[in-house]
Amino acid sequence: MSTIDRRAAAGAGYPWLLIALLWAVAFLNAADRSILIAVMPTLRTQFGLTDTQLGLLNSVFFWIYAVTAFLAGRLGDSARRTRVILYGLVFWSVCTGLTSLASGLAMLLAFRGTVAFGEAFYYPTATALISDWHKPAMRSRALSLHQTAVFAGAGVGSVVAGRMADRLGWHAPFLIFGGLGLVYAVFLIRFLRDAPIAHTAAERDAPRDPLGIVFRIKPALMLCVIFFLGTGASTGVTVWAPTYVHDKMGLDLAGSALWGSATINLAGFLSVPLGGLLADTLARRTPIGRFYTLMIGLGSAGLLLLPLLWAGTAAQVGAVLLATSIGKGLFDGCIYASMHDVMPPHARATAVGMMTMLGFVGAGLTPIIVPRIAQSYGMAGGMTSVAGLYFLAVAILFLMRGPTRRAVLANSRPAEA
Repeated sequence: MSTIDRRAAAGAGYPWLLIALLWAVAFLNAADRSILIAVMPTLRTQFGLTDTQLGLLNSVFFWIYAVTAFLAGRLGDSARRTRVILYGLVFWSVCTGLTSLASGLAMLLAFRGTVAFGEAFYYPTATALISDWHKPAMRSRALSLHQTAVFAGAGVGSVVAGRMADRLGWHAPFLIFGGLGLVYAVFLIRFLRDAPIAHTAAERDAPRDPLGIVFRIKPALMLCVIFFLGTGASTGVTVWAPTYVHDKMGLDLAGSALWGSATINLAGFLSVPLGGLLADTLARRTPIGRFYTLMIGLGSAGLLLLPLLWAGTAAQVGAVLLATSIGKGLFDGCIYASMHDVMPPHARATAVGMMTMLGFVGAGLTPIIVPRIAQSYGMAGGMTSVAGLYFLAVAILFLMRGPTRRAVLANSRPAEA
C-alpha cells in the first residue's frame, strides 16, 4: 500500500486531529517552563537570590534543554515518534511537580534542569510527526497552529501561575500543572499515531546518517544560526519583562505577568498563524517564500522593540512587547516548516533537534547578558540591546538566498520508485 493510501486509510481528518492533540501537549510544555518566570520575584525574596542567580535559573534550563534537544532529535528519527512524545510528557510533568519541594538555589537549579531534560524531547519529534502527516502545501499552517500553543501556554500559564502563587504560595502552580500533564498523558495513549515516512530525491546521494545530511545542507546550518540569534533575542526580553514591570511599576505577580508576559504571548498566539499563512502564500510564488517570511518577522521584531526605551507605564511596556512579539510570531510561524523545506523527512527531527540546541544555547546566554548590560544602561536598555541579534539574522538570511533556493528545489523532488 502506498504512503498516500495508508494515510487515507488512517482517516482523512487525522492530520488535523493530531494538531489538536499535540496542541495541548505544547501548551503544557510552555506553561510548565513559564511558572518559574512568573514567581521569580517571590523566589528572589524567599531565598535571597540576586538577579544574576535568577538569570542563571533560566540559563541552566535552556542549556540543558539545548544539549538534550539534539539527542532527542536523533531519537525522534530512529524510534517511534509517538513514544518519544508520551514518555517526555510524563517525565517533565513529574519533574515540574517535584520543583515545589525546592528549598534553595541548588534544588531549584536541579529541578529546573530535570524539567528541561524532559521537555526537550517534545519539539523536535512533534514537529517531525506533524510534517509526516501534512502535505508541504499546508505544512506552515499546520505547524503554525501547533505553535500557537507555545504562546497560549506561556501566556496563560504565567498569569495563572502568578495568581496561584499570590493566593496559595509559589509551590501550588508547580504541583497543579505537573498533575495536569500526567492526566493528559493517560488520555493521549489511545489517540496518538505514527505516520509512514515518504522519501525524497534529496536523500539519494546524501549520507544515510541524519546528522550527516544536516551538515551537508548549508541552509540547514544557516537556520540553526538564525534560530540561535532569534531565540536568544526573544528570550532576553521574555525572561526579564515580568520582573521589569514588577520592579518599575510596583505591580503584584499576576499584574506583572499580565503586562510583561501575557502581552508577548497574546501577540504570538495571534501572529503565528498569520506567519504560517503568509509563508505558505509566498512559498507558492517562490521556492524561498518561507525564508522571506522569516526576514519580515525578524526585521519587524527588532524595529518594534526599540520604543521600549521610552515606555513609562505598564500599558506602554505592554504595547511595545505586543508589537515586537507580533514580528517574532511571524518568524515562529514558519521556522520549522522552513527547516523541513530543506531537509528530507528521515532527518527532520535531527535537524530540528540541532536547531533547537543552538537556539536554546542562545536563550541561555541572554538572561545573563541582559542584566549585565542593565547595570550600565538600565533594564530597558538591556532588553532593547537584543534587537541587534534580530538584525544580524535578517542579514544572514538575505545573503544566503541562492543556496537556500537550490536546497529547497532539491528537497521538493520525490524519490524515484
